Amino acid sequence: MAQQLTRSLGVVDAVVIGLGSMVGAGIFAALGPAARAAGSGLLLGLALAAVVAYCNAMSSARLAARYPASGGTYVYGRERLGPFWGYLAGWAFVVGKTASCAAMALTVGAYVWPDQAHTVAVAAVAVLTAVNYGGIQKSAWLTRAIVAVVTAVLAAVIVSCLGSGTTDFGRLEPGADTSFGGVLQAAGLLFFAFAGYARITTLGEEVRDPARTIPRAVPLALGIALLVYAGVAVSVLSVLGPGGLGRSVAPIADAVWAADAGWLAPVVRVGAAVAALGSLLALILGISRTALAMARDGHLPGTLAAVHPRFRVPHRAELAVGAVVAVVAATADVRGAIGFSSFGVLLYYTLANASAWTLSSDRDRGTPVRVTETGTSTAGFGVVRMTAVCGLVGCLVLAFALPASSVLAGSAVLALGAALYGVRRLRHRSRRPESGW
Repeated sequence: MAQQLTRSLGVVDAVVIGLGSMVGAGIFAALGPAARAAGSGLLLGLALAAVVAYCNAMSSARLAARYPASGGTYVYGRERLGPFWGYLAGWAFVVGKTASCAAMALTVGAYVWPDQAHTVAVAAVAVLTAVNYGGIQKSAWLTRAIVAVVTAVLAAVIVSCLGSGTTDFGRLEPGADTSFGGVLQAAGLLFFAFAGYARITTLGEEVRDPARTIPRAVPLALGIALLVYAGVAVSVLSVLGPGGLGRSVAPIADAVWAADAGWLAPVVRVGAAVAALGSLLALILGISRTALAMARDGHLPGTLAAVHPRFRVPHRAELAVGAVVAVVAATADVRGAIGFSSFGVLLYYTLANASAWTLSSDRDRGTPVRVTETGTSTAGFGVVRMTAVCGLVGCLVLAFALPASSVLAGSAVLALGAALYGVRRLRHRSRRPESGW
């Protein structure tokens, strides 16, 4: 029997871990590329990304309540769609999010010590891997501190920009530079910043009373993140305009300079580094739990399924993930990592929505049954399916609206994963032809 993790996270802890992933470096990194794609239609792209993220969040929350185990959509796809689809979801998540980890680590290096960005990135990965090794509660407390710092910095940015004499709310209106395709691409890029709520579901085996905690925590974390993102996007866009925002490499820092609040720029640099640390911490948590679930099923080396007897964490999976991320951060050029990661994660959520669509009873949905005078009501099931369909279609549209390089690279990596699955299946059949596997 596989060793189990300890259920120690409540609603607040789960929300904070989700916020640590979402209100992180994504908002510092994704606004510029999204503005280049959508122009003055940036806010439309943000709204579209939020709608798709909401549909995904609802599907994921229902599935996590039904299957409260580590692994997220890897588990849901396996249980609802079949082993191959679960494996493909896990592969897309692990590969895509490993690239995200490297990008977040290098973001820390770029803000802390630009000349030694790779060295700082590797050091950040090592420190956060050690924190995760010490137990989920240590990770949750550190994430609380990070979320508090980043939220305070972003609040100061919003106040400074909106109170500046350079603010022009006319810059928020969509103009001639806005196109349908550009808005779709911007939404796909901005989805990178929203995807952190998955960390709540991938930690399902460590959440207390998951049938109640996860459905509460996921939409709450997503709602708070959306408010923060909307405030930052409005304030920065109203100061820099779509052209200035699209050309900026560090848009939030440039916005405070344009708002005559240059004194805030060093604080923004610290906030960006801390935000990247928070995202990196949560990403390592999520990838290691998915690796744990895949190792339990034999898709990754079985040694990664070990749970530390004292700290009750998948310590070997965490060390393996940390080592791989450190190598990538030390050697790789991660330009385009946002698009690559978004493609993988959007396909991951496509499978989550497909899994949610198959839920066919109140027991499967993992939500409380509403009791009436005439018995139990299943009227909400249509909403469940509609949400899943909207999320599925939205994910596919946004995934293939991303830059062609991201789509091609992501498709190639998924094809490689599928090929590896096929090879493993053939080997298994040759060893045990009677199993019918």
